Amino acid sequence: MEKLRVDKWLWAARFYKTRTLASEEIARGRVEVNGQEVKPAREVKVGDTVSVRQGPVVRTVLVKGLSGVRGPAPVAQQLYQETPESVKAREQAAQQRLYAPEPALTIEQGRPTKRGRRELDDARRGWGDRWSASVDGD
Repeated sequence: MEKLRVDKWLWAARFYKTRTLASEEIARGRVEVNGQEVKPAREVKVGDTVSVRQGPVVRTVLVKGLSGVRGPAPVAQQLYQETPESVKAREQAAQQRLYAPEPALTIEQGRPTKRGRRELDDARRGWGDRWSASVDGD
């Protein structure tokens, strides 16, 4: 086997759980082969460089082998070799997430409760027809 569809290779290398999911991610532009965006039917061969964006992390791997079947994880890991730059970037991203979490995750409350909604409505009614807190000089 000299060439294999990129969606099938990503599935066999266990980057995605299903071929359908791999195809969708490729269509969204999250996968590049040799620096170019590709379509799911694009063929990869040994020696190609594949960049896969999974969330905030971009993994760049060198294709070492081809397989049309999805096997166990140790076998799948033999199909590629991650570049040292990619490993370093992933480690830095992990450190950044550890020390500086996403600000939106610190929000503890979401929608107001029924009681909170009533308090907000009561506060709004207190303003009457005025559009601001300033006193009109009319």
